Amino acid sequence: MSRHRHHPDDADIDAFRQALREAGVRPIESDRADPGRPRRPRPSVAERRAAAIAQGDDYQAGRTSDGRVEAVRPAEFLDFSLPDLPWRTRQQLKRGRIAWEEGLDLHGYTLEEARSELESFLREMATRRRRCVLVVHGKAWGTTSNYPVIKSHVNTWLREWPSVLAFCSATDSDGGTGAVYVLLRRQGNNA
Repeated sequence: MSRHRHHPDDADIDAFRQALREAGVRPIESDRADPGRPRRPRPSVAERRAAAIAQGDDYQAGRTSDGRVEAVRPAEFLDFSLPDLPWRTRQQLKRGRIAWEEGLDLHGYTLEEARSELESFLREMATRRRRCVLVVHGKAWGTTSNYPVIKSHVNTWLREWPSVLAFCSATDSDGGTGAVYVLLRRQGNNA
């Protein structure tokens, strides 16, 4: 095998593109991850407050803090687990071997909307006894900050959420460092 690689010229590239068109290959229309769940219409503040009151005192205030958030880099791999989580389970999550059952895409949300959506989503997933979910947070930098705001906050919020056993950045096929797999404690179970 030769050590010198052939670098295609414009004619080779054009011929390759022509062959793809003739084979019926179409360009990808969207480069966004599909979380498998359509985005819900955003409820108004009054509707959210009424829903929180209807769920009881435990849910009136969010469980996530406004405290200090550690900034993370856009390409940084997120990784967290409770100390008693079995090593094998953690490795399966990191490799994407635990199938995620539902997903949430936080693209386009403000910070407060993202927090509300994430809290609502995690509550719903616990109620529906989901074990593993995908949360797409993206890697976009904030307009007034020099770090990815939603990603950094999701990293903090998930560490505080009581039913989260572990989370880590997704494999490339599910969004890479722009998404996380979240392993949840099922209601009524200890682990």
